Amino acid sequence: QVQLVESGGGLVQAGGSLRLSCTAQGTRFRFRDMAWYRQAPGKQREAVATVSRWGTTNYADSVKGRFTVSRNDAKNTVNLQMNSLQPEDTAVYFCNAANALQSGADWGQGTQVTVSS
Repeated sequence: QVQLVESGGGLVQAGGSLRLSCTAQGTRFRFRDMAWYRQAPGKQREAVATVSRWGTTNYADSVKGRFTVSRNDAKNTVNLQMNSLQPEDTAVYFCNAANALQSGADWGQGTQVTVSS
């Protein structure tokens, strides 16, 4: 059984930084395109950053220049460095395969990020 575990969220003031981490039990990330997603209250879950199996990254316009996604396949982790956080970044953050929204994949619990103004 695959279990995704996200960590690193918390409460931070606007302009602050957080680093999220994701690991998995029961699967390896090595040959998967991975992504970080977020879901704010009352909104749909959206992808904010993707990292391909070869390390190519892409970002949603809303986070471009502020967030950096990385992966360490040896440690089976995917990370999201978030800088210059704004209140609109407040959401539960999840990691999963890059096609998870379309494939109906199982999700972890996510990690809450709250940015105060």
